[in-house]
Amino acid sequence: MGSVALLFAAVALSSCKKMYDIPDEKDYLSSNVNYSNKVFEPILGRTTLMGGFNGDNSTQPLKFEIINARFGDGKPVTDLFQKRPTYVWTAPYNGLEKSLAEIEAKRKLEDHPLFEVRSSGEFIMWASSNNELIKPRPSDSTNFPQDTRYFDIKITNTGGSTIIRDLQVRPFRERPYEPSDDFNIYSGLPAPHPKTPYNPASRNYIRPFLNGVIGQVTDIPLQSNDDKKDVVVYIRPFTGGTGNSLRFKFLNKDSVEMNPALFNETTWDKIVHGFNMQKTTTYVQYDVAYPIPLVEIPTVYAPGGTRDHAEFKYSRIGFGGSRVVASFGIDFAIYKKGDWEIVFHFLKDNPKFEDE
Repeated sequence: MGSVALLFAAVALSSCKKMYDIPDEKDYLSSNVNYSNKVFEPILGRTTLMGGFNGDNSTQPLKFEIINARFGDGKPVTDLFQKRPTYVWTAPYNGLEKSLAEIEAKRKLEDHPLFEVRSSGEFIMWASSNNELIKPRPSDSTNFPQDTRYFDIKITNTGGSTIIRDLQVRPFRERPYEPSDDFNIYSGLPAPHPKTPYNPASRNYIRPFLNGVIGQVTDIPLQSNDDKKDVVVYIRPFTGGTGNSLRFKFLNKDSVEMNPALFNETTWDKIVHGFNMQKTTTYVQYDVAYPIPLVEIPTVYAPGGTRDHAEFKYSRIGFGGSRVVASFGIDFAIYKKGDWEIVFHFLKDNPKFEDE
């Protein structure tokens, strides 16, 4: 009897469900979804994440779709959506990798549009973008070297859809390294050589940090600032590398290469996350993976996460017989694969290495 009653109850409940079918609850899509920032200005040649989406408690997941991409004159935008191979990490980079092969095993090339929206609502400009694929506007005295691209973003869940209109992408031309003070972001050309008369209208030159570096002739600390440039830095390509090389060089006031062995307190294996170090009488070179830093996280090579910290040190006996350690260097980033050299040029006086 009990079994019959249970069966009857089950049939009755099933019948009730069919008679009074309750519709599935729809997702909530707020009418106030928006972006706190609607103008994005990525630098071409770098992987850049841009966000600011506010879902206002809308039900996740949301679907994002870029629509109606156009220039200011209404012409359709297509250049942003070209697909190119770009590196995607498949395992975490931590700065402890022991070889280039170990680094490369943690990432792979995938085809992605140069500019796309992620499932989080973040936008990404991939490092595969460059000045040739996305043409900058010709430079003049009043305009940034970029074309403004407008687009709308369609946001959807089962509760409906909404469109946020008139977001902008205004990409800056490539700057393959930072600091880029010797690179004019408007013309794309390098600034004049630092030994030419200082031109206040030109951009500043790359300047290193200096700690206790005494001039050989002047016997006073060397400086590198807006007013005085005793030492400057060049970041430039060189020929004859492996295609994945980074070289450090040092020039004296006569533009003669200095022996890196002079910087006798330098921890050479902590200068950059590189391998197969070659130390010669004129430079120190590493095999590296680009970009530098590979990922914007703190490591022993990039304590701040965003730039590599290269510091060169030497010691001598100062007054009173105490050993004095002097140092100089640069915090830098290089975004473009190739053979690059970072050159420290002592323009007016050489460092003093002699004991007192």
